[in-house]
Amino acid sequence: MMRVALHQLVVSGNKEENLRKVLEKIDSFDADLHVFPEYLMGTRDGNVTRELVYSFGEPLEGEFASKILSKSEEYGVGVVFSMYLKDNNGVSNAAVLAVNGKVGAVYRKIHLFDAYGYRESHVFARGNEVATAPFKGFTIGLAVCFDLRFPELFRAMMLRGANLFIVPSAWYKGPHKVDQWKSLTSARAHENVSFLVAVDQTGDHFAGHSLVATPMGHILVDLGEAERSLLVDIDPTEVTQAREKIPIDQLLRLDLYREWIKEGK
Repeated sequence: MMRVALHQLVVSGNKEENLRKVLEKIDSFDADLHVFPEYLMGTRDGNVTRELVYSFGEPLEGEFASKILSKSEEYGVGVVFSMYLKDNNGVSNAAVLAVNGKVGAVYRKIHLFDAYGYRESHVFARGNEVATAPFKGFTIGLAVCFDLRFPELFRAMMLRGANLFIVPSAWYKGPHKVDQWKSLTSARAHENVSFLVAVDQTGDHFAGHSLVATPMGHILVDLGEAERSLLVDIDPTEVTQAREKIPIDQLLRLDLYREWIKEGK
């Protein structure tokens, strides 16, 4: 059994204030794994510009990640957090898994949010690698927000052993957006017979409704729109039992899918 803390936050335009809030949440909740939203370093009234991310962005060795890693070590816990990760390729929209003070995995967002009039590709460098890591009886696979619309990524993580998807998000409000959020998270969990934890920002611009979806596609908890945190227990044996009923990994026809994809190009 693993206890997960979902921290649904209103993120400000002050990076130091946002970091303090993260550290206080880790101090205040007794969990094996803490999960925070996307755009955690900050936004400008819900917007993320190239100027902002290059100003706020840091390497993994910078203060933002280092202080979260130190908290992870202090309590002997895992933390999934997002950051504007600066390196030789520019700035990536990254999700980081900290484990007992060490970096367990780094995921750079592959599917940038070029939709609804937004152009993340004008702001961030695009990632190109899957990130998975073992943690407390699970294998975690990392994704970020808009990635939810691309089932191929989640299937690739499942084939690499993932049975728990963690998805930091900043899901914008809009017509039918909460319906889409719930449908996509539930589908990504059930089609891979895995748990999925998606933690969203909330407030004026973002939809909230952070949730946990089970391997059978049931939404176990939904945090609504308030700024709040919630502890949820999940058990890896539930994945095992669900996959005995639906052995999806044994029934895949990758040989056919590869040919169909080639033909479609």
